[in-house]
Amino acid sequence: MGPQCRLGIYVGFDSPSIIRYLEPLTGDIFKARFDDCHFNETIFPPLGGEKSLPEARREITWNVSTLSHLDPRTNQSELEVQRIIHLQGIANQLPDVFTDSKKIVKSHIPAANNPARIEVPEGQFINIAENESKTRLKRGRPVRSNDHEIEPQTVEQCRRRNDWPKWKEAIQAELNSLLKREVFGAIVQTPEGVMPIEYKWVFVRKRNEKNEIIRYKAQLVAQGFSQRPGIDYEETYSPVMDAITFRFLISLIVTENLDMSLMDVVTTYLYGSLDNDIYMKIPEEYKLPEAYNSKSRNMYSIKLQRSLYGLKQSSHMWYNRPSEYLLKEGFENNPICPCVFIKKSESGFAIVAVYVDDLNLVGTPEELTKTADYLKNEFEMKDLGKTKFCLDLQIEHLPDGILIHQSTYTEKVLKHFHMDKAHPLSTPMVVRSLDVKKDHFRPQEVGEETLGPEVPYLSAIGALMYLANCTRPNIAFSVNLLARYSFAPTLRHWNGVKHVLRYLRGTTDMGLFYPNKSNSQLVGYADAGYLSDPHKGQSQTGYLFTCGNTAISWRSVKQTISATSSNHSEIIAIHEASRECVWLRSVIQHIREKCGLSSIKDNPTILYEDNAACITQIRGGYIKGDRTKHISPKFFYTHELQKSGDIDVKQIRSSENLADIFTKSLPTTTFKKIVHSIGMRRLKNLLILDN
Repeated sequence: MGPQCRLGIYVGFDSPSIIRYLEPLTGDIFKARFDDCHFNETIFPPLGGEKSLPEARREITWNVSTLSHLDPRTNQSELEVQRIIHLQGIANQLPDVFTDSKKIVKSHIPAANNPARIEVPEGQFINIAENESKTRLKRGRPVRSNDHEIEPQTVEQCRRRNDWPKWKEAIQAELNSLLKREVFGAIVQTPEGVMPIEYKWVFVRKRNEKNEIIRYKAQLVAQGFSQRPGIDYEETYSPVMDAITFRFLISLIVTENLDMSLMDVVTTYLYGSLDNDIYMKIPEEYKLPEAYNSKSRNMYSIKLQRSLYGLKQSSHMWYNRPSEYLLKEGFENNPICPCVFIKKSESGFAIVAVYVDDLNLVGTPEELTKTADYLKNEFEMKDLGKTKFCLDLQIEHLPDGILIHQSTYTEKVLKHFHMDKAHPLSTPMVVRSLDVKKDHFRPQEVGEETLGPEVPYLSAIGALMYLANCTRPNIAFSVNLLARYSFAPTLRHWNGVKHVLRYLRGTTDMGLFYPNKSNSQLVGYADAGYLSDPHKGQSQTGYLFTCGNTAISWRSVKQTISATSSNHSEIIAIHEASRECVWLRSVIQHIREKCGLSSIKDNPTILYEDNAACITQIRGGYIKGDRTKHISPKFFYTHELQKSGDIDVKQIRSSENLADIFTKSLPTTTFKKIVHSIGMRRLKNLLILDN
């Protein structure tokens, strides 16, 4: 959910290439690369984010020298942060004239409109700053920040926390693991001309589907950004299981009545062998043998024998390890889905779906037991039982089927953007006006102000996109529309983002439900919203594929060319849907065939479309005539698929086309009908039905 840009107040240097800055909205201290920062000494953002001063703007100043003369590498900048915090408290105690219910979005206050000043004596401030500094962390974070919710950044910070014993145990466990896996080779004097790579400790608290802390984890990470391509590494690509394949496996489980379990590989990347000589500086917590204590510690380095977290090639080396092992044990896979390994025997079949260190096992009970034993013989594994949390998706195993949702992540997003107590809404977007001038989501107009960097617009769009791509197809169109204005968002667009968040506020536990009593047929829907973007003359493509009557793949995207008619836009939309259909059929066909299940090869996938003229043209193929000569022949690829028997395009009423939700904003009744038809349910409603 990190934003692409962030406004901050410069504090000082953490290292020669890293600076520290104060975020005005929260009062927290963060770090950033010096090269990624742009400094403007004429702008001073107001503390408190949206708590800006009113039109009769006033400025708080003090009788001491300003930041402009300070050396950024001195500790004096820390004092400036303390002064800012104190002045924020003074501003909060000022009369009501200094606060305004009108929230403006400018990132600074023009100097021309600041007649009123408050003088703060230098001596008085220094005394207050000294008192405050006693209660603040040495790292420089203000006392108001929630330290217990923030992960520590260094070993020194871990020592100052109440949970230090748990972090200490995690650090020791990591070092023991590195020694056990023989990651560290010999300690050698750094070869001449070799620049050993740096390291960093990373601390994470692992949580379950209820956001409860279940494990303290410390990782020693190599700073691989200093590696040189062709010298320190060759290949870096590592495939992982995608969300579409995972959703299909869920539908396969319920339709074929299969078992599912999750296994976690301990210290995943440490299993990969390196194919290049890499030297790393000796970590602080690593004790050197006495024989090396006679010389400076900096003269030595460790030669790595296995891949370490942070190295460019680590993920690639790890993927090769389980891949080679599973293939040796008789499993098969295919480039169409390289992270799915399948083995069939007389007693059944087993599927191993690899997502970095999470191995999802799907299949018949006897084969799953054998597969788990295979894996435990080669890797140190944790058997987590039935899969309940994977790819940041929560999986609810109910008597009538399986529900996948992201309620914990949704609540985290709402809390992050201070919308966790907002009034819920019934749809993610208001119905758009046909009048271009009245459209709430028109581009920025002349004279209309854009949002400042203190408004987390990009951050919100990124968080919503993740939801829309995983379990919330019902917000896909809204997010896609709002994302178009990321380069110059206005208050209107920010209100649209908050509208989506308010809809999520009332449906946090909604997800995709795959019922037991359903067929395994793959069905597609395609639709186009002609001139969905009237300002640029471009239309919207939307498509949906269901398996077991529940969505497994969908997309809502603006067309890249300007369609000349609604018929033209529909042809483009069905072309995009047919391309997705080819890949889906390949994945499903491969998995079902290798598992010994019924094939879909001889059964064409039905693709529903509501435009009769479009269907007629696709069936007839490309004809150079007045109606089609301007349409690129490539868009008639669907015609070839229909001739080969891969798809069967059929007409459907517009009111029954489920892809309609991906091309336009809909009224409440229609919206709720389609949401239910694509398999979306709320957990609380399913639990009521089960009871």
